[in-house]
Amino acid sequence: VQLQASGGGLVQAGGSLRLSCAASGSRFSINYMAWYRQAPGKQRELVARITRAGGSYYVDSVKGRFTISRDNAMNTAYLQMNSLKPEDTAVYYCWAQTLAAQNYWGQGTQVTVSS
Repeated sequence: VQLQASGGGLVQAGGSLRLSCAASGSRFSINYMAWYRQAPGKQRELVARITRAGGSYYVDSVKGRFTISRDNAMNTAYLQMNSLKPEDTAVYYCWAQTLAAQNYWGQGTQVTVSS
């Protein structure tokens, strides 16, 4: 399975970005899709996760600002990030798990929020 992430960039505090993650090549249906992030000197953390049925989870620090969604037909997940803060600066990674419990990571995309 290949995960192609896109949409990162440089934005001022208070701005918005939308990340996309397109999955391809899976023999099994994609169950969970998620976004993780890793800031310099910090561990990778789960930001948001969405099930195939649309159930979602957010880390407390992004609740009310970020929205995860997905298009099952396109095997694509999105992360709409609003009211961005400098502390959201990180490399964002897409992750997917198939119904066969296989885990895959996409390449990271840099998000930089300037103050």
